[in-house]
Amino acid sequence: MRRGLDASAGIGRRRWRHRWRHSLRLRLVTVFVLLALAMTAVFIAGMQGTLAGGWREAGRPLIKDYVDRMVAEIGTPPDVARAEALTTRLPISIRIQGPVVNWESHPGRMDRRGFGPRGNELLSRTTADGHRISFGIGTLPWHEGASGIGWTTLALLLLLIACAFAYVRRLLRPLDDIREGAERFGRGAFDAPIPLRRRDELGDLAQRINTMAHDLQGMLDAKRALLLALSHELRSPLTRARLNAELLPATPEGRTEREALLRDLGEMRDLISDLLESERLASPHAALHREPVDLAALVEEVLGDLPGGADVTRELAPGLPALALDRTRIRLLVRNLLDNALRYSSGAARPPRIALRAAGGGIALEVRDFGPGVDAAQLERLTEPFYRTDSARQRATGGVGLGMYLCRLIAEAHGGSLAVRNAQPGLQIDVSLR
Repeated sequence: MRRGLDASAGIGRRRWRHRWRHSLRLRLVTVFVLLALAMTAVFIAGMQGTLAGGWREAGRPLIKDYVDRMVAEIGTPPDVARAEALTTRLPISIRIQGPVVNWESHPGRMDRRGFGPRGNELLSRTTADGHRISFGIGTLPWHEGASGIGWTTLALLLLLIACAFAYVRRLLRPLDDIREGAERFGRGAFDAPIPLRRRDELGDLAQRINTMAHDLQGMLDAKRALLLALSHELRSPLTRARLNAELLPATPEGRTEREALLRDLGEMRDLISDLLESERLASPHAALHREPVDLAALVEEVLGDLPGGADVTRELAPGLPALALDRTRIRLLVRNLLDNALRYSSGAARPPRIALRAAGGGIALEVRDFGPGVDAAQLERLTEPFYRTDSARQRATGGVGLGMYLCRLIAEAHGGSLAVRNAQPGLQIDVSLR
């Protein structure tokens, strides 16, 4: 049991150290508290040094005269009643030792405070009849409330720490705004700038980051506009080139060159179409033409259009609800996923599989092939634009790297998601649609 408690305490200490090392607020509050304690210690030490030095020497004659007066008031031989009256009136303790009278107002206190058998020469006197009268500190008013003073001091210290932390938290609030703003800008959301709460260095930094985000947004918009313009402008000459290639004489000598030219022109057309579609979907204002779509019927329709009667296993759950989707873009998503699965299923033991099932108020679409799969380090990059794995860099199998990227954009534009994982064997793409 004790080992468990010790282990928990060790984990707690490690977590606290990790949090302290990574929190600017906690470190600043620690510095403030340590600085306050150091200043207090220096002040107290200085005062003690002053009192122990010059002030003690200056007050010695006064104390000596005052002690003489009290000894005279007690009388010779010492009168205990007068001594008791003095301790009642003044916050002092008195000890009388001698041949006749042996009395102490606060038994044991004077020994605890450093008065030995001989006593302190400054605060002790020997009377003419051989009695020795020693004086010390009695019960001071604040001794009775020492515990309360200690708790009050602790409460004030905790209040000081809490106030310092609150002030530092308020002081560093712009850092939280800057962090959240940087995360938004990283996602491409430039519509909400970082709020400017103050006009200090952090406020100036937030303003500069807002300016940088505005410039980045302008650059991205200009890039998107340029890409859209180039794609639109390329469509017309590409269409004319394809038409001219189709009008070439289909002679046996030029048939191979003609088919290769038409294939290349077709790939360029598909690339331009994918570029235009991806840029439209990447825009924060992507327009979707939603209508109720029966996904199972749409999948059957896409499977029927595959060339050569491609072999694909179907697992389509019955009774799936119709979702409000952009039919054209969902069709493109299903077609791209099936093309990708068929491309890498050559020589696989089983044909690709497509499945539909209800999931959390929506529909989950799964497309899996049983090919070699993808290296785990490359999985996260499969949905990036123009990314292809090393094994896909062949003309026969590798596209330009826009298919999976476009599928991800379509899923996200509909409020869903697309995930890629190794199914061992093969690759599985999971799409959620709502």
